[in-house]
Amino acid sequence: PGWVRRLFLCRATRRAPSMLPRRLLCGILYSTISVISEGGGTLKISACIVSYGGADEVIRAAESVLRHTAAPLTLYLVDNASPDGAGETLAAHPWPENVTVLRLPENLGFGAGHNKVLPLLDSDYHFVLNPDIFVESDVLGGLCGWLEEHPEAVMATPRLTFPDGHEQVLPKRKPGVLGLAARQGVPGLKRFGDHYAMLDEDLSRPTPIEFCTGSFFCMRTAVFKAIGGFDEKYFMYVEDADITQKARRKGLVYYLPQFTACHAWHRAPQKSLKPFLQQLKSMGRYFCKWGFRL
Repeated sequence: PGWVRRLFLCRATRRAPSMLPRRLLCGILYSTISVISEGGGTLKISACIVSYGGADEVIRAAESVLRHTAAPLTLYLVDNASPDGAGETLAAHPWPENVTVLRLPENLGFGAGHNKVLPLLDSDYHFVLNPDIFVESDVLGGLCGWLEEHPEAVMATPRLTFPDGHEQVLPKRKPGVLGLAARQGVPGLKRFGDHYAMLDEDLSRPTPIEFCTGSFFCMRTAVFKAIGGFDEKYFMYVEDADITQKARRKGLVYYLPQFTACHAWHRAPQKSLKPFLQQLKSMGRYFCKWGFRL
């Protein structure tokens, strides 16, 4: 397929990390990948990881992306004023020249942290990655290549698995009250949860979806900028459902099971009250903005 051909060309013409510019901006980690297009030009890809604590996990995620991305890659990391000193650890880590770290003075939240790279982006494709992801193949290059061959699509997410290899069941349809309740373990609502996750559909092939997880997605940078990135009024939770709806006004959003990444998936809302209340607040904002549905 075309994307494999382009990645081969990228590998053949790959530049050394030392040839890439290093940009240190108080602490954001941003990423630029070059991919050869069908017309022979170079496509640029950007990526961003936002962290709040857990420097070791962030380093593991970043290094896996650096190791397995065939095309030249520059990675930006944004630390949201981690109280455990993760920002300092990330800044002191011996990154290659194509990695930059940005440390924010306060915790702005997930979406606002990612939006810090908006003014810096000059790429063709932008990736939003969680700090608890891990790749063992060139998933970034694959997603970029697929989108390059499908101009009707503006956003895509890969198949995600737990560290033990089991597939994660993630929402893929617009959020509704019953589907959200089923995700929180409310008994008697399994069929609504299954519908929310599109388990009643064939997900073995590229499929248009209505909800793209914020754990790992790729979006055309022009679209990411046009929609203003994330809605910063969501501190955390449901902001991925919101940005998906904004993206769908520009084109199709796809689930691409032919590309796989590992996601540790730390589910804080089920472990303590404060994150759960924050999730309820975000759900309320989402329904007020996009309409209530059961």
